[in-house]
Amino acid sequence: MNNVKPCIVDTLKKPGRPLSLNITKSFNELINRLSTSGAHREVLLVYSSMRRDDTPPDAYTFPSLLKACTSLGLSSLGLSIHQQTIVYGCSSDAYIGSSLIHMYSKFGKTHVARQVFDTMPERSLVPWTAIIGCHSRAGHLDMAFSMYNQMREEEIQPNSVTLLGLLFGISQLIQLQCVHAFVVRSGFEYDILVVNSLLNVYGRCGRVDMARHLFESVHQRDIVSWNSLLSGYSKNENVSESLELLNRMRINRAEPDQQTFGYLVSAIANQSKLQLGQSVHGQIVKVGCGSDAHVETSLVVMYLKCGNIHDALQMFNEIEDKDVISWTAMISGLVQNDRADEALKTFHWMLESRGMPSTATIASALAACAHLGSSSLGTSIHGYIIRQKIQVDTAAENSLLTMYAKCGLLAQSRAVFESIDDRDVVSWNAIVAGYAQNGYLDKALDHFNEMRGACQRPDPITVVSLLQACASVGALRQGKWIHNFVIRNGVGPSISIDTALIDMYSKCGDIDAAQRCFHDMPEHDVVSWSTVIGGYGSHGKGETALRMYSEFLSMGIEPNHVIFLAVLSACSHSGLVSQGLRVFRCMTEDFGIEPKLEHHASIVDLLTRAGRVEEAYNFVKKMFLQPSADVLGIVLDACRTHRNATLADVVAREIIMLKPTNASNYVQLAQSFASRSKWDGMGEVRMQMRSLGLKKVPGVPKIPRLLVISMPYKSSQSSTHKKSGKPAEIQYGTGSLDYFGFLQPRQCQVSTSGCMMKPFSLEFHMELGAEWVGCIYMAAIKELASIPAASRT
Repeated sequence: MNNVKPCIVDTLKKPGRPLSLNITKSFNELINRLSTSGAHREVLLVYSSMRRDDTPPDAYTFPSLLKACTSLGLSSLGLSIHQQTIVYGCSSDAYIGSSLIHMYSKFGKTHVARQVFDTMPERSLVPWTAIIGCHSRAGHLDMAFSMYNQMREEEIQPNSVTLLGLLFGISQLIQLQCVHAFVVRSGFEYDILVVNSLLNVYGRCGRVDMARHLFESVHQRDIVSWNSLLSGYSKNENVSESLELLNRMRINRAEPDQQTFGYLVSAIANQSKLQLGQSVHGQIVKVGCGSDAHVETSLVVMYLKCGNIHDALQMFNEIEDKDVISWTAMISGLVQNDRADEALKTFHWMLESRGMPSTATIASALAACAHLGSSSLGTSIHGYIIRQKIQVDTAAENSLLTMYAKCGLLAQSRAVFESIDDRDVVSWNAIVAGYAQNGYLDKALDHFNEMRGACQRPDPITVVSLLQACASVGALRQGKWIHNFVIRNGVGPSISIDTALIDMYSKCGDIDAAQRCFHDMPEHDVVSWSTVIGGYGSHGKGETALRMYSEFLSMGIEPNHVIFLAVLSACSHSGLVSQGLRVFRCMTEDFGIEPKLEHHASIVDLLTRAGRVEEAYNFVKKMFLQPSADVLGIVLDACRTHRNATLADVVAREIIMLKPTNASNYVQLAQSFASRSKWDGMGEVRMQMRSLGLKKVPGVPKIPRLLVISMPYKSSQSSTHKKSGKPAEIQYGTGSLDYFGFLQPRQCQVSTSGCMMKPFSLEFHMELGAEWVGCIYMAAIKELASIPAASRT
């Protein structure tokens, strides 16, 4: 590159002309030629040589330089070149101004692009087109239309490029129809570029019928026209129409290209039609499009969405030149298929291959960390972002926030939330769900109120997170308040909210309210049926649960693993053994659903609760080549309950074989021997524990030390108690318990405007109340133990 200038000087030097002008023009010609061919890095290298040799740039130099910075994502260098346009007096040029607007638009700096436009002394069609496209791409459709109308008021007529920029960001049908009407009035309906853009946007708005009508009315079509309509079918998951259009293309001798097959595979992926996808894959290979990176990535996504991890990995490995899109597709697909560990290995492989992750890649990797609950790996990725100075977007920041919350690191999650400048509803949902899922319902509700105060409308995900938190702690009063909020503010309608309400009312003990919510739902899916059946089962209403299950089958909805687990659990809680066994057989024989570990455990629980312990053990041995320790533990507990010591010894030894380093298993076997006075066997187990270096872990009561209860004994009262013949009375009040909200829950206060909910304490919950009663009795026992024996007689 150091020899560029001498070559240009020797070959292009012209007599009678200043040398600097000849050289600048020659450099411009070379830069323009490289820019046209897409060699943007070479453009910057040539300009670097130009600067080293003190050759001054001019107004023809900068547009290509700005285009190179935009294409390569070099925002800092772009800002430097903007400053150079000012230094060399070229900033007022219309084409340079348009290039600057386009560059800042690409970097998401719409306000800077607008400043460039507003400071231009003269505005021709080119900068107007650039600023309209800038606002449209940023999603500022109102401003884009305002600028468009202002341009026409200044009697500057738009061209096809202006309309293409305006159409880019349209997502509402009424806006599209307005632009379409102007296209027809202005005579652009025959411009193939404009027509193709209209076809694409109609599909994006979900009106494939209008796109099809426009397509049929157009006489001139190219491959982009066919692909634009196919794109609409793909977005709307119309697989049959996509295949029909592919056949029409061949009849009309329009050869499908890589883009065609990419859209077709995407439509198949959204429907998870694996066999059809494999058939299309064969056609792709046959026509020679199988080596295209876009098509290969689409096939990877298709196999992942169909759950075929093996073929997805094989397809991914066949991609020779993996770009950031293919890496991201593979990582996110593995996370969605519950292969988070493999997703992180793929992310590590990407970094080792010197691939530069995008913000979408980082978001997927953080989602994998959240799925695994690995704060160490998540923190490492956070450190990588900081070290590499990666400018992450709001989506990646939301993933980081969610990762810390799911790992229980709420302080870090809160810090990330505070650092997000442009919080969207996903950001608020993540922080609300983080506190809710970690048991901090009060803080979740505080952030819910902050969210509303920030004029951010809660969506179904927000409401479901809060309802799940209420269900986990039995906060019925707060759950009812959220239910009222949903009704007052019209959140929904949503099956997910209705299902969460059923779950909340069931777990908070109000099965009647759960039933009303279920019957008020306009439509039901398998999840809502499973939830209401599980609710009846947990309340001991097994017969009702079975009746609901029969009603579910009559609706013609395809059952899944979850609903069978709910029915089996209901039978177990109600002692309906024969019915439960019949449902289990129906699951495998009639519906062909392979039972999972949870289903087998439910049958074992069903049999052991009914006292049929040996039958449960035989079931375990029949169903499992190697039973899990958890399932055998259910049998062992039943053996103790029903005093089947012989079987208990057998089961305990099998558990020890499965978990030889778990001290509690040896202790259980030793206790089994001791209960039957088999001291030799007990001694043998103890010796085996010592040889393995295992020790019995002492039991610790699970009662929180949140409060020191002081109940001093007063000796002056002892004589009175002695005379009355009653034991000494321990005096303690309920003030502290009332303060924490366990005995007398405070009322939920809502302002008359209905905008804010004031803080309140949680109402009484069975498990929490049990812990506090335990605190009281433990303190009472200690006080009684400190009373002299003479005073207690």
